[in-house]
Amino acid sequence: MYMPGVFGENLMDDLFGDFDYGWNSKPVQNKQSANLMRTDIKENDKAYEMAVELPGYKKEDVKLELNDGYLKISATHNDNKEEKDKEGRIIRRERYSGSMQRSFYVGDDFTPQDIEAKFEDGILKIDLPKKEVKQIEAPKYIEIK
Repeated sequence: MYMPGVFGENLMDDLFGDFDYGWNSKPVQNKQSANLMRTDIKENDKAYEMAVELPGYKKEDVKLELNDGYLKISATHNDNKEEKDKEGRIIRRERYSGSMQRSFYVGDDFTPQDIEAKFEDGILKIDLPKKEVKQIEAPKYIEIK
């Protein structure tokens, strides 16, 4: 049976797809959310390089926040498209509004000045310099008499 689809997704998946009432231990992930904010992280000698895909977003739509050791990336997008005929009557009107966010734990040693970010061609590039790892001292035991 042919099922209608939009953007490669089956419209009936939302109605008859992965129901999870807490009986299963496996997490259920929305197919669309799995494709949002795809992130590649590479390590070199001096830094970690992150590349976050944000297609359709502009630099003004993206915000970075560093709080309690977490680097939070959030993006908000509002789009209104309207088409009118020759007489000025609306023949099509589409609206989209949405936001998404993702957080990465980077540690408490970073300040906003340490992190460099650049947005180019729908990709947010973030450089996190490597910090020197503090050695944890071995516990000092006290003899019990």
